[in-house]
Amino acid sequence: MGTRRDFVVKPRETPGGTVTIPGDKSVTHRIFLLGSWASGTTRVRGANRGDDCMRTLAAMRSLGVEVEDDGVTITLRGRDGAFAVPDGPLDMGNSGTGTRLLAGLLATQKFSSTLTGDESLKTRPMGRVVTPLRKMGAVITGNRDGSLLPITIEGGALEGIEYSTPVASAQVKSAVLLAGLGAAGETVVTEPAHSRDHTERMMAAMGADIVCEGTSVRLQGGGALRGLEMEVGGDPSSAAFLIVAGLLIPDAEIAVDGLLDNPTRTAFLDVLDRMGANLERIPLGDEGPEKRVRVIARYGPLRATEVSGAEIPALIDEIPILAVAGATARGNFRVRDAAELRVKESDRIATTVAMLRAFGVEADEDEDGFVLQGPKPGKKNLKGAKIDAAKDHRIAMAAVVAALAAKGKSRIEDVACVETSFPEFLDLFRALGLEQSIRLEEK
Repeated sequence: MGTRRDFVVKPRETPGGTVTIPGDKSVTHRIFLLGSWASGTTRVRGANRGDDCMRTLAAMRSLGVEVEDDGVTITLRGRDGAFAVPDGPLDMGNSGTGTRLLAGLLATQKFSSTLTGDESLKTRPMGRVVTPLRKMGAVITGNRDGSLLPITIEGGALEGIEYSTPVASAQVKSAVLLAGLGAAGETVVTEPAHSRDHTERMMAAMGADIVCEGTSVRLQGGGALRGLEMEVGGDPSSAAFLIVAGLLIPDAEIAVDGLLDNPTRTAFLDVLDRMGANLERIPLGDEGPEKRVRVIARYGPLRATEVSGAEIPALIDEIPILAVAGATARGNFRVRDAAELRVKESDRIATTVAMLRAFGVEADEDEDGFVLQGPKPGKKNLKGAKIDAAKDHRIAMAAVVAALAAKGKSRIEDVACVETSFPEFLDLFRALGLEQSIRLEEK
């Protein structure tokens, strides 16, 4: 057996200060993909350097893209829509976003390519992108008729389609739009609600003929894209852990600088606002197709709310950490319409509920969500616990924040998964003055 890494948390200090979060993962994946497709040079500062995004960059290299990295700026020499045949399968590690989006680009290529990943990624559904790509003319084979990795894509000669997604999904929408770059005619994607719009913003900034109309996006295929220079704002999904910590730990004040300020990504801040959170937002202006903001979180009481309906797609990744905030709030915190959580790195409905029950929270699981009972008057709802992270980075990090707000000592087991998306997680908490409160142990 290999070495297991655990976080041991015993609250001893009050966090305070200003930190800068690593670049947004969603934006980083997309600029790597679109910069590789475009003509000319794309320069990226502040890219996320977690394993997920680096897998996407490695795949671009395997497809013949020239990449230079001086440690600050990553430069890509675009292939103008024509990639080289890779030497073997493209291993995407644990990156579901990179895999699904890259499938769209590979569908435009007149050669065969195979996408694979680690054991966790091989259990995650790919049929949601395979179905529309087949409708466009791609030939896709693989495990369980292409619904699971590994999958092999025979692309080229695509036709634009009008596609209505069953659920709002930025990954599905983006995969279809990326395929639409190389398709004949117009590609139209319509969603039941708005999802993340980074792909549309970036395509427009790079010269694509793209129009957004309500929850529909229209893309004219065959147009050229030009390279782009941009600085990637801090990842809101990562920042959410530090922001919630600032709200829950007595006397804390935590500022996050340079955060990506996109309404399809900062919806979790809107939820916290209606919970009465002591938050301050200071706009920092535009950087390429995206804006940035400074967020200051201060300790204070919260009231429960319901998270449901059209707001779910814009905060699906933040629900575990919002649940930690909800577990401390006055009243009952409820999540509905979030069945998508069942097919993340873990079944995040089940693992979120299990985590909070371990911390002493009364929690009940529903088919598409859960309900949490807040603390009784004068009582603290969280007590020290031992948590199985279920190899899910968001569960592991949410559990650390809960442990920092809990009474007593906690252990979060098997946290190597955090390196996948947020390798700076522990260092940032230590930079805020929590050197003695969180310890990493190897067993």
